[in-house]
Amino acid sequence: MSVWKPHVTVAAVLQREGKFLLVEEEVDGRVVYNQPAGHLEPNESLAAAAMRETLEETGYSFVPEALVGIYRWHNVVNDNTYLRVAFTGRIAGYDGDRPLDQGIIRPLWLDQNDLAGHARQLRSPMVQRCIDDYRNGHRYPLQLLQELE
Repeated sequence: MSVWKPHVTVAAVLQREGKFLLVEEEVDGRVVYNQPAGHLEPNESLAAAAMRETLEETGYSFVPEALVGIYRWHNVVNDNTYLRVAFTGRIAGYDGDRPLDQGIIRPLWLDQNDLAGHARQLRSPMVQRCIDDYRNGHRYPLQLLQELE
């Protein structure tokens, strides 16, 4: 008997000078836009996963300071369910020489007009929803997440 499990992912919602950090990436032959995001790995905290994914996909060192939200999305195309934990915080550095993850074309900063122009290319509806929640002031303390050993 198989047990259903959602894909647990993390994302970083970062804004600078009115622009949001996104990655342009190739997925299944399409170029799409997403927050720096990815899957939780074994024995990794959610915050550590967000820090790792941001660094691997953009070269930016990210320090989580708050949660933006927790999102569940069922992708009817591949019949997968994703549970995304979105963080916000600050950038602590940048390594422009760091090789980026496979599939990542480049990191880029987009404002609301740019995002609207790429609406059909967002990797999932969670991308815009996380930005909307961030813009609406959604910030929750990191203490909501409890790491138990």
